[in-house]
Amino acid sequence: MHGLILVFVLLLGLVPSNGWAAPTVESAQNEVDRLRTLAAEKFEAANEATIRIKLLERQTAVLESRESVLRKELDSAGLTLSRIAISQYTSAGLGQGLDLLFSTDPSQYLSDAGVLEMVSRKYGQQLREYALKKQNVEATQLVVQDKTSLLKAERAKLNRQVSDAKKDLASAQKILNGLKKEDRERLAREEAARENKILSESKKYAQSYKGDNTRGSIALKFALAQVGDVYVWAAAGPTRWDCSGLTMRAFQKAGVSLPHSSRIQVKYGKNIPISSLKPGDLLFFGKPISHVSMYMGGGKMVQAPRPGKRVEVVKFVTMFGKKPFVGARRL
Repeated sequence: MHGLILVFVLLLGLVPSNGWAAPTVESAQNEVDRLRTLAAEKFEAANEATIRIKLLERQTAVLESRESVLRKELDSAGLTLSRIAISQYTSAGLGQGLDLLFSTDPSQYLSDAGVLEMVSRKYGQQLREYALKKQNVEATQLVVQDKTSLLKAERAKLNRQVSDAKKDLASAQKILNGLKKEDRERLAREEAARENKILSESKKYAQSYKGDNTRGSIALKFALAQVGDVYVWAAAGPTRWDCSGLTMRAFQKAGVSLPHSSRIQVKYGKNIPISSLKPGDLLFFGKPISHVSMYMGGGKMVQAPRPGKRVEVVKFVTMFGKKPFVGARRL
C-alpha cells in the first residue's frame, strides 16, 4: 500500500519529505499546462463528433421525410387493393369472399393464393406497384434505424469527450488550488507576465504583416486581427475562438467554407511540403490530428492553442509540445 502511495506521489510531481508535501511550483505548472493541452485535444475530437452528428441529423431527417411520403403512397396503393378485394368479393359472392367478410383488413383477402391468381391477371400492375412501394418503405425504415443508431452512438461519444476534457480542466484547477496561496499567486504572476510578453510580440508580428489579395493572405489577415482573443472550446468568434473555429472563420472571410474541426479541415485543399510553405497555409499537429494553426511566414504561425491561452503568433516548430507536425494544406 505504501508503495502505491509513493507512485501516486511521484506521478503528481509531489516532493516527499517526512510527511505529505505540496507539489512544487514548477511541477504544478507543467502538469496544469499538460492537462489544459489534453483538454484542447479532447475538445477538438468533440468538434469532429459534433459535425458528424449534424450530418447524421440531416440525413435522418431526409430519410424520415422520404419514409413519410412512401408510406402515404403505400397506404394509397393498399386502399386500391382493398377496393379490388371488395369488388372481387361482391362479384364472387360468399365462398372465396368469406375470409374478406370476417377480416378487419380487406387487403389481406389478396393473400389467398387462389384469389391472388384470379385477380393478378386483371390487376397485375396495381399488385406490382403495391409490392414495390412496400419494399421501398421497409428498406427506408431499415436505413433510418441504422442512422438513428449511429446518431445515438455519436452523441454518447460527444458527451464522453466533452466530459473528459472538463475533467482534465478540473484536475488542473485542483492542482492549483492545492498550492500554497503565495505559490498560486506567484504562478499567476509568472503566467500573466509570460502571456503578456507573447501578446506584445504577437501584436508586433501582426502589425508587420502586409500581405496581398490572395486567398491565404486574406484569411491570415483575419486571423492576425484576432490576436489577444481568448481560447474557448467550440467558439468561432467574434472574440472567442478555438483552433479550428479561428481557421474556419478566417477562410470564410476569404470565401472558403470549412468545417469546424481540425481533423476534417485537413482533408481540404492540397498537400504542401514544409519547404514550400506560404502565408495562409494551414498547419496540422497531432496523431490523431488535434490542432490546427496558420503559417504566417518568417518561421511564425498564428493560432488559438488551448484553454488558458489567447490567440497568438509563435514560432513554427515541427513538434508543438508533444504533438508532431503532420502536414500542411493550401486552400
